Amino acid sequence: MSISENEFKKEKLILKKVNKLLNDTIDSLGVRVSQDELNLVEFKKVMWDDSNTFDEGEIGQVKLATSDEENKLLQKKNYYKRLMQIKDKPYFASIVFKDEDGDIYNIYISLTYLKDNMANNILYDWRSPICSLFYDYETGPCMYLAPGGEIHGELKRKRQYKIENAKLLSVFDNSLNIDDEVLQEVLATDSSEKMKNVVNTIQVEQNKVIRNLEDNNLIVQGIAGSGKTTVALHRIAFLLYRLKNISSQNILIFSPNNIFTEYISDVLPSLGENNTMQTTFADYMASFLNEYKDVESFTDFISRYYSYKEEFPELVEYKQSDKIIDDLDAFIDNFIDNCKFLSDFKVDEHVVYKDDINKMLHEKYVKLPLMERVDEIAEATCSNAYKGNLKKLKTFHKKLIDNSNFHKKYKDILIEFFESEYCRIKVPSNIIKKSLNKDIINYEDALLMTYLKGTLEGFMYEAGIRQVVIDEAQDYNRLQYIIINQIFRKADFTILGDINQNINPYYHYNSLNDLSDLFRGSTKYLELLKTYRSSPEIIDYTNKILNLRHVNAIRRDNHKPVIIRKGVKDLKSRIVEDIKYLKEQYRSCAIITKDNHEAQKIYDLIKNDIDISLVDADSKIFIKELIIIPAYVSKGLEFDSVIIYNDRDNSYKKNERNLLYVACTRCQHELIIYN
Repeated sequence: MSISENEFKKEKLILKKVNKLLNDTIDSLGVRVSQDELNLVEFKKVMWDDSNTFDEGEIGQVKLATSDEENKLLQKKNYYKRLMQIKDKPYFASIVFKDEDGDIYNIYISLTYLKDNMANNILYDWRSPICSLFYDYETGPCMYLAPGGEIHGELKRKRQYKIENAKLLSVFDNSLNIDDEVLQEVLATDSSEKMKNVVNTIQVEQNKVIRNLEDNNLIVQGIAGSGKTTVALHRIAFLLYRLKNISSQNILIFSPNNIFTEYISDVLPSLGENNTMQTTFADYMASFLNEYKDVESFTDFISRYYSYKEEFPELVEYKQSDKIIDDLDAFIDNFIDNCKFLSDFKVDEHVVYKDDINKMLHEKYVKLPLMERVDEIAEATCSNAYKGNLKKLKTFHKKLIDNSNFHKKYKDILIEFFESEYCRIKVPSNIIKKSLNKDIINYEDALLMTYLKGTLEGFMYEAGIRQVVIDEAQDYNRLQYIIINQIFRKADFTILGDINQNINPYYHYNSLNDLSDLFRGSTKYLELLKTYRSSPEIIDYTNKILNLRHVNAIRRDNHKPVIIRKGVKDLKSRIVEDIKYLKEQYRSCAIITKDNHEAQKIYDLIKNDIDISLVDADSKIFIKELIIIPAYVSKGLEFDSVIIYNDRDNSYKKNERNLLYVACTRCQHELIIYN
């Protein structure tokens, strides 16, 4: 609801005062930052010149003082950067809150805080406790959780602003109605090259995920277009603001592919935070499995199935199953039980007796992984022989391995498993050896190899990672979560996915809540049940693909029906014509195919007639304006308009409906399907 002319004039005066304070603060802070940089350089120079007169303790104090000054300067620089970000748009909303004592607070909400000369808050960071009222409540009774406990009162007013170039364009008073004007204006906007922040339109169900501090782990099931990834990134920004002693370097995001990593790269910086570390699960395994040059990507693994290039799908399904976890565990237990040192050995005049070291192997160090036991035994025997001196440690270690019946050739051990009674599927030995003895290991084999090697040798322990975010969680099998838990033992988790968008044909969840028992600490399961991406017509169509009954789209109707094209005679002319029409209407358009082969086919067909880009799993940077992309690479992306193409001879089968659903739900406004 628009405000009165008199109220609008008052808001213009407030903005004018805020602009002046903001500009003055930026100017003064810029001067202080420059001066502090000069002072720090001079301080380091003096300390370096005098360092030869310092003792060890004084050098330590100097390093500590220097580090402290560097941290203070970095904080000032980061705050300066955040102020520069809001210079053209100082705030986006305000609330009027009356507490139980009758005190009234007029809170202006921004991407960061701003104080006046008396240290009074003029702008509040959207992540501050009181700002949660804007996202969680309609006008009326309300409550927010402050560090000192619950604060109750009444929300008297909610107001949103459209500000550009530091000028007030419009103001709306609104309730928490999902169809509010600002949200609809944002949804009507064409999609951009990269994902944007949505601090001005965060909804109640999304805010519950973003601001949750009560639970160690969150598992979020969200339908297509519900904003899962956006919520995850805003949650990261919130945690960086609210948790002590945590930085972006303590957070890791597992992304589905490199394209997606690039697509989300602007969100955290736009919120005033540095990007976190990001990786794919395949890349992470590749850093652990140094026996191989590389690990097949998840996308290439999926491509093998959908392009019907997989020779033994039943074997792959077993490798991906929960059953193989029990089987492999039983094999590993038996393998370790049968491990032993075969003989006594000497180093110089010192004799090491096999009975003693076998007792250490199976009793004293039994809680450690096998190879860590060997490390401990080597150190203990060497230290005992040389009265604490470990200069011959490598010699003892080599002697232990040489005099044992086990080894670290994990390829051979995994082959032994597939040839053993513990393996449920019998496959010719040459098939298994061919699969494991190559430079680039298959994705499904890499999971098993990582688990086997980690169990016997010890997993990479990432103590510095305190928050792990996993997107497209439905595409990870249970074994992956077990591995992740072993690696990130001090981390809390935010797991986001949609079982309806599962494109892993070998593994399915009934519910993501099935993962709850895997994580340490308290775990909460939440659902995002509203979709903000697609028009009602597209949602109606995509619901029919999987027999879903989702709520209607939050977008207002655009009355653009889903167009089905059948029996097209001149394919090239028809597609080019559709592309030209969509490009006149919208900013971005994607042709989404079933697989890489079809993507290449359509690209070759039209590339000389229209300027278009071909995107695959290896693409890291792309222009979203007009692309051809396989469905399983398009995960997490969105486009204003989409053309779905699949060849008559390569149509989506019944068990491939999820992939078609993923492809169709990438579309925001207008969908054309060739079939």
